[in-house]
Amino acid sequence: MSQAQRYYLTIANLADARGPDADLSFQGSSPQSFAAVLEAALRQPVLFQRWTATQPDPNEVDPSLAPVDPDATVSASLDDMQTDVEVVTKLTHSVLRHRLFILIGPNWQLHDVTAA
Repeated sequence: MSQAQRYYLTIANLADARGPDADLSFQGSSPQSFAAVLEAALRQPVLFQRWTATQPDPNEVDPSLAPVDPDATVSASLDDMQTDVEVVTKLTHSVLRHRLFILIGPNWQLHDVTAA
């Protein structure tokens, strides 16, 4: 893993932000619950393993999407009707993007990335 990065994201409507598979998708509505779910998805392999099991050929899943970062942190708050999210992780952008897609689909926007 590389040096930790700080990612700044927004979610326009968290209450409606859902991933493509209802069984794996984020089911809450508060910024705090989303932060807890995303943090767990980055720190532990459970969400990735569950997603892999749903694939037509789990053995063909790209192993570069599997890493976890036990030190990842996520905070989220409501600001003017949108959810602002800050993620600090050593995981690559592609891994973060994949976990976000599983949880909330394309319903987020990256605004900035800085060294943590």
